[in-house]
Amino acid sequence: MDERVPRDFETLRATILDRRETLPKRIAQIAAYALDNPDDIAFGTAASIAASAGVQPSTLIRFAQQLGFDGFTSLQQVFRERLRERNSSYDERLQALRAKADAGAGHRAIFDGFVAAASTSLNDISRTLDEAHLEDAISLLAKAETIYVLAKRRSYPVASYIAYALGKLKIRNQLIESAAGLNAEMVAFATPADAVIAISFSPYAPATIEEARTIAEQGVPIVAITDSSFSPLAQFAKVWFEVAEADFAGFRSLSATMALAMALTVGVGEKRRSTSRKRKA
Repeated sequence: MDERVPRDFETLRATILDRRETLPKRIAQIAAYALDNPDDIAFGTAASIAASAGVQPSTLIRFAQQLGFDGFTSLQQVFRERLRERNSSYDERLQALRAKADAGAGHRAIFDGFVAAASTSLNDISRTLDEAHLEDAISLLAKAETIYVLAKRRSYPVASYIAYALGKLKIRNQLIESAAGLNAEMVAFATPADAVIAISFSPYAPATIEEARTIAEQGVPIVAITDSSFSPLAQFAKVWFEVAEADFAGFRSLSATMALAMALTVGVGEKRRSTSRKRKA
């Protein structure tokens, strides 16, 4: 296999995103499907994947060849390897870290690994953040009567922090969560005068995507934090941010996402105060 051919999922994902603007329409369609549904690509048949993606089976072969693979089966191996790595239990990941510590590096090496991953994530977002998008998002959120915050699973700590910080800033908000299963009813209260911050990363939480879809259909503007222009959240959002988090030993950082969340939250507070001062002047 050519050395330039992506050998792991993260490299493959980065390659697809780098070429997304130049891919032919049908190949871009299967590329988007592949990043949104990597598990299906890993173990589906060419016929079943093509049917789900709405393309011809031959498009899968052209997609693989476009990325440098000799055929679809070779490409599929990258998706299968990703699934094997993702399915490793947290105990296995901890055992791997413990082995590094026992090998003489000590637990400081584990700490340094997480710091390095966090630093990489922060450096990447600092370099790539679109300032105009940040201003647009803050302006949109600052005008909202209520800011709804939507996230599940790994993204939930970020949503929880946003809700906490907005409350401290005396900005009306609603974290969409309900132990009683009333999420749908909470979502139904959102109107076009409100706004939503939605956060989800691959593999995207189905509940987050469905609730974001419902909210968008109600005409409520969404600011999304996600990891790809192919993310289903991106298609619903008025403004969206692409955040690529680095990982260490399979544990992915949330450093860049949290930094962006803090900037949005504090920015909204400052924007509202500035607007209030102008009205009083």
